Amino acid sequence: MKKKNIAISFLLLLVAAGIWYYVSLPAFNIHSSGVWYFVLVLVLAVGLVLAGKKGLRYGAIDLKEMKESKGFKWCVRLFILLLVIYLAGTILSSPIVNAKKYQQLLKVEKGEFTKDIEELSFDQIPLLDKESAQLLGDRKMGSMSDMVSQFEVDDIYSQINYKDRPVRVSPLKYANLIKWFTNRKDGLPAYIRIDMASQTTEMVKLEQGMKYSTSEHFGRNIYRHLRFAHPTYIYGDLSFEIDDNGVPYWVAPVKKYNIGLFGGETVGHVVLCNAITGEMQDYRIDEVPEWIDRAYSADLLVQLYDYYGTLKHGYFNSVLSQKDCLKTTNGYNYLAIDDDVWVYTGVTSVNSDQSNVGFVLMNQRTMETKYYPVAGAIEDSAMASAEGQVQNLKYRATFPLLLNISGEPTYFMALKDDAGLVKKYAMVNVQKYQVVAIGDTVSACEESYNNLLLTNGIKEKEEVKMDTGTIEGKITKIAQGVIDGDSHYYIMLEGSDEIFDVSVVDFIEIIKYNVGDDVKLEYAKGDKANTVLSLK
Repeated sequence: MKKKNIAISFLLLLVAAGIWYYVSLPAFNIHSSGVWYFVLVLVLAVGLVLAGKKGLRYGAIDLKEMKESKGFKWCVRLFILLLVIYLAGTILSSPIVNAKKYQQLLKVEKGEFTKDIEELSFDQIPLLDKESAQLLGDRKMGSMSDMVSQFEVDDIYSQINYKDRPVRVSPLKYANLIKWFTNRKDGLPAYIRIDMASQTTEMVKLEQGMKYSTSEHFGRNIYRHLRFAHPTYIYGDLSFEIDDNGVPYWVAPVKKYNIGLFGGETVGHVVLCNAITGEMQDYRIDEVPEWIDRAYSADLLVQLYDYYGTLKHGYFNSVLSQKDCLKTTNGYNYLAIDDDVWVYTGVTSVNSDQSNVGFVLMNQRTMETKYYPVAGAIEDSAMASAEGQVQNLKYRATFPLLLNISGEPTYFMALKDDAGLVKKYAMVNVQKYQVVAIGDTVSACEESYNNLLLTNGIKEKEEVKMDTGTIEGKITKIAQGVIDGDSHYYIMLEGSDEIFDVSVVDFIEIIKYNVGDDVKLEYAKGDKANTVLSLK
């Protein structure tokens, strides 16, 4: 009877362990903390079963018998041994005793800003952040009457380069369990693709539905599908991407631990899973196809740079005296360079003195990292400066992109209203964050920014790349207006349909001119009006 009860207990324990594994999906890997927790709990549970021979018959465990049980004693000893090994492994894997190794995980090169970061055309600049992309995706989903009752848009919205365009892509997901049950045979019929430059949103319908996703259940759940295919792999954050033909894939980076049992996390290889068929391909990190944009997550790259910046003189220096300690700022954004996606973030001192000593770009496919020693305002200061220009409208600035405008490191950001809609754009000079340009369009914003570079003496005319021209003739029309509290004169000349904007602040002599007077203008071309650069 006792043996029968023990057998039943072990069977129940085995079933419970199987259910736990099926739900939590730990990796059977010595570097996985999850599997250590699992083994520790399992050893303790086995000990309780072995100690409870009598208790199994009477419905309670006899403490005296528990202490006398040899099986329980051996399980306790094994439990303590495993716990000691785990705790020792955790300590010996930490930066406290491996500061130099952590600091050397990331190789950082010094870059040249104007050479590495070329000036982008407006159709290559991502104008939206993830939050704005989600609004556009939800609106597009709401307009699809044949799908909206069955599906929703997943909140993944991975940013990738697709045919040299910055886009965000996200799959659909089943609206609820009932909708999954009625639609799972055909799978998810489409994904959302949003052009971050033109702000166009497209529902890309598939000939065959996606059978593997985060909203699937049982074996077709992408996490379970990956785990059963590779039981020992420790996966990082999954991303959703599309190849050059628009075929959807799940990109699953596999963690690599370089320091002890649990320390020095990087990426060893990448598993690529076709979201339609479930077919997988396993690549070493240095063999990943070029169309894949995200092998390393932004958070992992930022963490690696923080190790690099803070542990130069050891762990205790990073906590106590903090000599030469640098860290990344409190946000990041993405920049497209040569068909790769790079993570941008500023670098500041650990004292957070509201200024950057430079910034870094980190490649999400290769982990290549470049540091640019450009001192200037921290991103939060630039955002506040841009918001201050439109404080009456209470617009909020998105986290900046770093652009090269006329050779100047420039923060570019969108200004959104309370509903999350983009209303204006702002450019802020990194080194002189009081130089702020606002525009209703990107081109208008750049035009205003270039003018500020000239008027503030940051750049000479020949250094500013602008579409300029000259014209002379008689004034046929003249009108006055006010923009952001400054007076402007708008004039038209004989023989031209163009409108020329003359700032009274820059050219006070314009108030002397009237219709019929001759004038010679040098101007920068704009969307609605040309900005006057010189007046004679």
